[in-house]
Amino acid sequence: MRFRDVARVTAYAGDLVSQLGPSFTFQKRETRHPGLDGARGLAVLAMVVGHTLDALLAPAVRAHPWVQTYWTFRGITAPLFLLVSGWAVVAALGSRPTAARDTYGKRLRRALLLIFLGYLVHWPGWSAVRHMGWTEKMLTTVLTFDALQCIGFALLFGATLLALAPVRWGRTVVLVALAVALPLVSSTMWSLGEGLPGPLRQFIGSGGTSRFPFFPWASYFFAGALAAHLLNVLRPGWTQGLALVVLGGGLIWVMRGQEADWGPSSAWLVAYRVGQGLLVLGIVNLLPQRVSGTLAPLGRLSLWIYVLHLPIVYGWASYSGLSSRVGPTLGLLPALSIGVGLLLGCALVARIGSWIRDQARPWRTGSTTLQASVGSLGSRGG
Repeated sequence: MRFRDVARVTAYAGDLVSQLGPSFTFQKRETRHPGLDGARGLAVLAMVVGHTLDALLAPAVRAHPWVQTYWTFRGITAPLFLLVSGWAVVAALGSRPTAARDTYGKRLRRALLLIFLGYLVHWPGWSAVRHMGWTEKMLTTVLTFDALQCIGFALLFGATLLALAPVRWGRTVVLVALAVALPLVSSTMWSLGEGLPGPLRQFIGSGGTSRFPFFPWASYFFAGALAAHLLNVLRPGWTQGLALVVLGGGLIWVMRGQEADWGPSSAWLVAYRVGQGLLVLGIVNLLPQRVSGTLAPLGRLSLWIYVLHLPIVYGWASYSGLSSRVGPTLGLLPALSIGVGLLLGCALVARIGSWIRDQARPWRTGSTTLQASVGSLGSRGG
């Protein structure tokens, strides 16, 4: 970079700081893992289309053998979503020893947002609450525990433990303990949870009252976090992709040699699904970026697509969703068309909301512009 280019960047930076105010800093924004957004986008695509087909497909169509085969593969969607969420949290910490403590406030706010949104999308409406009265049934309905709450509480507990753990070896010990111990103690926790209030039973998983109880579903989150921690020494892309394929494929091979247990609290099932998730994440890493890049925009908007599509498919409060208004009456092509249209519509709304948010926080876009300017001047300077 020539001297005059340095001077131009310095002058530009001074003008930018004066415009954005004293709160602006020149910290480099976190780079996104090339395969993360693609894998998350794939999971979101499968989730929205899967929920729509589940709500709208006629029974005769659902009974078709290849539809049942698709339903079998759908079992990896939610584990992949949690696995990638855990990976993203630890990958963002980087290699700085104090990163878990420095970013704890940010993680805490994110966890509380996920928990709030998770309960919000299951709000039954004031009329239903008044009808049920102050009963355990009302509390259980209002505090329905689902995937977002599972991720939120996993992030809350994980971020807290990582911030308190010793700097040198604490991150490894905490993540290994959580990833391994949670599936092993899930059956015991389900037994101990019997007789507790309904919301706590949903959190624990006792009696099958929740589809995504903390035990064992948080295991996928911490397994992804552990994989990110162990593989952070490898370059993202082909190097990490090959390692993930080997790790995921090896785990599947080992689990296939064990006695299968497809029970909802099974440690075998968790390990098997983790292997599948790592394999998918590895394959997405190995794909050309022009392929994974088509899914990446969906991955970056995954939270808001999730929040937007659930009320449309299943309803919210006193408003009926597609499952009630249309019901399981459609053939494959109409249901699939509605699912794809819903996905694109939710993505568009989420993108508009993201753009409005960026306009309200110009210091973030200013940071990106400055980095681009520096990069272009450097390339001209030779």
